[in-house]
Amino acid sequence: MLRNQAPLGAHIMKLKSVECEVERLLAVIGGKWKVLILRELFKGARRHAHLCRALPGISQKVLTAQLRELELDGAVQRRDFKTSRPHVEYSLTPFGGQLRRLILEMHGLARQNCELLKRRPPAGKFVKPDSEFRSQKPESTI
Repeated sequence: MLRNQAPLGAHIMKLKSVECEVERLLAVIGGKWKVLILRELFKGARRHAHLCRALPGISQKVLTAQLRELELDGAVQRRDFKTSRPHVEYSLTPFGGQLRRLILEMHGLARQNCELLKRRPPAGKFVKPDSEFRSQKPESTI
């Protein structure tokens, strides 16, 4: 290695070492399905098949992974009935019950600010104003 070169792998971004409690909490409920899974569990204990039916579009694999993450984070508990035919139920832990209050508060805030939130582009997407579309010349094809 030359004297002025960085060591191999130095260009890889360092992992974030500081994390605040709010970020940790958002990681628990973050993602496409977790709040929806929790919403179903707010109604009471549910079996895997019931959750799958209640959440159209979620695959069994994704549901299982999300439930495991929620279980590892302490928001959901899994109860295995140890029967010959698999029977497992998922329910909220006391921490999951606290998340219910948080999510309901977030729901209320979103409803109060519905018009403001409608003006925001969806997360991760950028929408150009109409004036920019009109000023661009169409690309010619060869």
